[in-house]
Amino acid sequence: MSDIAIVPAPRQLTVDEGRWITADPVADAVRDVVENLDPNEYRIDISADGARLTAGSEDALRYAETTYAQLVESAEPAADGKVAVPLAHVEDAPRFGWRGMMLDVARHFMPKEFVLRIIDVLALHRLNVLHFHLTDDQGWRVEIEAYPRLTEVGAWRAETMVGKMSHGQQEFEYDGTPHGGFYTKDDLREIVAYAADRGITVVPEIDLPGHMQAAIAAYPELGNHPDRQLTVRQYWGISDDVLNVNDATVEFVKTVLREVLEIFPSPYIHLGGDECPSVQWAESEAAQKRQAELGLDEPGQLQGWFTAQVAEVLAEEGRRLVGWDEMVETDCPKDAVIMAWRSAQRGEVAAKAGHEVVMAPCESVYFDYYQGDPATEPLAIGGNIPLEKVYDFEVIPAALSDQEKALIVGTQCQIWTEYMEGPEQVGYMLLPRLSAFAERAWGSPKVSYDEFLARLRPHLARIEALGLNYRPLD
Repeated sequence: MSDIAIVPAPRQLTVDEGRWITADPVADAVRDVVENLDPNEYRIDISADGARLTAGSEDALRYAETTYAQLVESAEPAADGKVAVPLAHVEDAPRFGWRGMMLDVARHFMPKEFVLRIIDVLALHRLNVLHFHLTDDQGWRVEIEAYPRLTEVGAWRAETMVGKMSHGQQEFEYDGTPHGGFYTKDDLREIVAYAADRGITVVPEIDLPGHMQAAIAAYPELGNHPDRQLTVRQYWGISDDVLNVNDATVEFVKTVLREVLEIFPSPYIHLGGDECPSVQWAESEAAQKRQAELGLDEPGQLQGWFTAQVAEVLAEEGRRLVGWDEMVETDCPKDAVIMAWRSAQRGEVAAKAGHEVVMAPCESVYFDYYQGDPATEPLAIGGNIPLEKVYDFEVIPAALSDQEKALIVGTQCQIWTEYMEGPEQVGYMLLPRLSAFAERAWGSPKVSYDEFLARLRPHLARIEALGLNYRPLD
């Protein structure tokens, strides 16, 4: 198969001797949505009489067309300006329903046009979720009409730290350059529609109750020290400035979420839940009073209560809560989908607790990690995830029972942009690791890394055609 550069590889592909001779293989192919195939399943049959694409849904037909287009690229010239398309049979369906990528636009804002190109590259790889990390301590990127200061103030920081942040660092050098930006509701609706046309769901993330310094800078009354004016955070790491647990703040978040739901029709809404220090709740009289009223043993348990309150808005609209794996420790709703990021073992814990799980472990699919020698690579947060390690990623932990394995609904790679200032840096860190990830997300047969590289090398031309940067192969 290495002479046919299909990425991700179909789960079953046979190539016969012979060719179909045609002037226009794209226009001449027959396409049908049929009832006897699963909604995610498709077939491609190329005989001497022509090509037929059948699928169980319009989305699956898109997958068929993507695979077929890559197969057609293997066609050879024939007489009279025609081409000779290889005879082949494909039976294919994804292993997982959630095949995603997370793009962090809070740390560094990314232009709308680049987000659209990211959607194109997801579609090229038959991925179906764009997880859009829209808010964090360093920036708020979504227009909320009820609270205009979220973007008037929260979308902009005066400057950004220079160099790599080390653990415990307190003093920083700054670049003196303002940074920011946000997406209007119309921008986001355009992104959502563009993705939907390509079979991709955009899942927004409003990270809470931690990672909220940009929002508190805009509205100090949301914080635990309302008399203190914060700035949008100018360096990385975890801020102690988290939302307070007052009724007014719960209503603030509910109002924000209602506007978010108007923009994003996704059945899933991500509410973050990671890295939420409770130090300010432990010091706050109001938080201590709330803790006592609820009969909680420690301040950190307020996070579960807060999340449950604001998640009521999602339940009212029939949406499902998604959260990072810390949520398992906060008595989160039982139907919450857990995104296991701290390790694959955290995914095991979530599945054993009965949650559906999206595997996103930092040791395998965090693409802000180095992919080569740090001495010669662009600045990154740390770690080392070369292309071959991504290709070898096993999505489902072997230690799970069959029942628990069934709760692993998918997988996702992450692009955190602390050290990626714009599209060129994101492309370099994302690609072609995304291509290897797509093989594991789709469930492509794992043959050999060399066979994958043989298909990947010509595939890079498709990435170039989208106008995206990528890291050259070694």
